[in-house]
Amino acid sequence: MAIDPVLLAQELIRRPSITPNDEGAIGVLEVALKPLGFVCHRLRFEEPGYPAVENLYARIGDGFPHFCFAGHTDVVPPGDLSRWSVDPFAAEIKDDVLIGRGVADMKGAVAAFVSAVSRYLAEKPLKGSISFLITGDEEGDAVNGTPKLLHWLKARGEKVDHALFGEPSSLNAICDTIKIGRRGSMNVKLTAIGTQGHAAYAATLKNPIHALAKLVDELASHSLDDGSTLFEPSTLAFTTFDVGNPTVNIIPAKASAGFNVRFNDLHTPESLKSYVDMQAQHVANRSGCEIAVETNVSGLASAETPGAYTALLQKAVATVIGNPPALSTGGGTSDARFIVDYCPAVELGLFTETIHQIDERAKTSDIETLTEVYAAILNAYFETPPSS
Repeated sequence: MAIDPVLLAQELIRRPSITPNDEGAIGVLEVALKPLGFVCHRLRFEEPGYPAVENLYARIGDGFPHFCFAGHTDVVPPGDLSRWSVDPFAAEIKDDVLIGRGVADMKGAVAAFVSAVSRYLAEKPLKGSISFLITGDEEGDAVNGTPKLLHWLKARGEKVDHALFGEPSSLNAICDTIKIGRRGSMNVKLTAIGTQGHAAYAATLKNPIHALAKLVDELASHSLDDGSTLFEPSTLAFTTFDVGNPTVNIIPAKASAGFNVRFNDLHTPESLKSYVDMQAQHVANRSGCEIAVETNVSGLASAETPGAYTALLQKAVATVIGNPPALSTGGGTSDARFIVDYCPAVELGLFTETIHQIDERAKTSDIETLTEVYAAILNAYFETPPSS
């Protein structure tokens, strides 16, 4: 029974599964997978302080090798609805372009893989296992999703040999890039404490805005590195500067700023925190203000070393699109950061161009090509399983 990837993508988009709400998206997949022979487990995880999340683990076969397609059905909010050309959850097709929240990130890829599996199973017997590891928490806290699914799998004694995430990766042409890793991500909040007073007597006061501005300039103008073998250069980008002072003749007592660091394997959260602490202390000593540094790490830099698995993927993709895809570690974080501790994992999906934007979209022909690519990967994988 072959499944149409575009029709399935439309069904998924019509479930407004804004994190952490499922709105029936997991059920759509369950209905599609059960007739193919998959054993489905609906898993709802909860943890105090975080919203409960619906997840799905579905597997067919009990042998090895075990190939896992991982991804998510949750989406970010659509934003200003008046700016969309269509209802973001109506899944309309205009001139062979499917428009809808989540089509690129990543319901289109989920639908393509389900379709690819349906085609593969209709053509030949399965020599191993195929599974789906799908969460509704990737765009959110990532607490009650993939990490808990992996712990659940481990507790059951299930081993995954290789994983493929359907995160958007295509840049200039469909399937032109496989992401073999991602830079780490750390958010930093800086808070400068000075003395409040009348602006006319600024010379007698410690101005936290001036101190923080100097620290912002020093951090923003510094190059962290020039990149490494597998990674592009690390970046430090300020995202906010807040004072909250509506009065023009008062120097405030406090100012804060925030920035994000996307770091490669030349750094650790500890080394970056040490660097920021040192710069903050220098500015504090010169200004007389106190400067506090708070950090939150959402992911470490990690990459799959090119080898048998990545070579198999590149060769399989080339049989469909004509050229082997490039290997990249660019972009933001994804749930692949969790599964790399369990097995080799890479990302291959639709275009990154419109993700999280108004009128997020994907060509129906690209969804079909991605389906063909996934089917080619399954054929190659089970014909000659990679050793690594």
